Amino acid sequence: MQILKRALVLGMLATGMLQAQSTNRAAKAALRVYFADVEGGQATLFVTPLGESLLVDTGWPEFGGRDADRIVALCKRAGVNRIDNVLITHYHTDHVGGVPQLAARIPIGRFIDHGENREGDDTNTQRGWKAYQKLLADGKYAHLIVKPGDVLPLKGMHVDVVSADGEVLAQPLAGAGQANAACATSAVKEPQGTENDRSIGLLITFGKLRILDLGDLTWAKERSLMCPGNKLGQVDVFVVSHHGLAWSNSEALVDGVAPRVAIMDNGATKGADASAWEIVEQSPRISGGKGAMWQLHTAIKNDSAHNVPEARIANLPGTDAGHSLELLGRKNGSFAVTNERTGEVVQYRAP
Repeated sequence: MQILKRALVLGMLATGMLQAQSTNRAAKAALRVYFADVEGGQATLFVTPLGESLLVDTGWPEFGGRDADRIVALCKRAGVNRIDNVLITHYHTDHVGGVPQLAARIPIGRFIDHGENREGDDTNTQRGWKAYQKLLADGKYAHLIVKPGDVLPLKGMHVDVVSADGEVLAQPLAGAGQANAACATSAVKEPQGTENDRSIGLLITFGKLRILDLGDLTWAKERSLMCPGNKLGQVDVFVVSHHGLAWSNSEALVDGVAPRVAIMDNGATKGADASAWEIVEQSPRISGGKGAMWQLHTAIKNDSAHNVPEARIANLPGTDAGHSLELLGRKNGSFAVTNERTGEVVQYRAP
């Protein structure tokens, strides 16, 4: 009997070890995406199965290096001790402001941006731009300026630049270009005349998984991408533009790309405008519970009807805990989203 019990225990241990090894192999073969809580700015870390890292934006410069510390903490969680690429979508302080503090905390290989700052009349934008230029002038970092139609030189995922410096793709991406019915009912707006219009937009492809991040690209520039033909096609994950502000997130864009999941990097008091929130929540593959929207914060200015359920919010009102959201993407188009606050994991099947 003792021998039988010992054999059963050993068998269970062996099975557990095999399952753990299988889980580890699956994780290593996945694309990992970390949505840092930078309180209404942006900082999104991509780590490919080949170990190359891309950080999109760096959060704010203030708060004693809070955002840089949160980014470095996510890097440690991801096993990243050097950020290979830092891409600055545009030069507003909630996107470029954290660059000097981040560079003081972790090695960086290359910076990527759209070129010159075009918003010279805004003091905060100028301050962030000059601090960034001072860092580049050291000569210790590679520097790449991109334009629409470029493909980022990354290993392990394909990244198309779809907008930059006020321009968008001239031609549809492969398989896209179909007429976009949402153009007929989506309002027409003028450009903002700020750096937001000039945001770098990215379409990340990992096998069959497609993730769209347009930074703070504005409603007017979205239309150039989506009307009359949809130059992008449908996506699986949409990083909600401009923190969920109504200056962005037109029906022409959101209904056209029809994400299955949307992730909003809003702050407690910034972003998640009710009108933009509704456009995303009512988009074709999210409405009716077919997909889901996630938020980094409860939008405390909104009522409960304009916030997602608490299980899909990383940070609730109260203590500034800095919880993140994490996405684990697989090449078959399936993915999982983890809420760091609760530890809950939600799986999304391949379409």
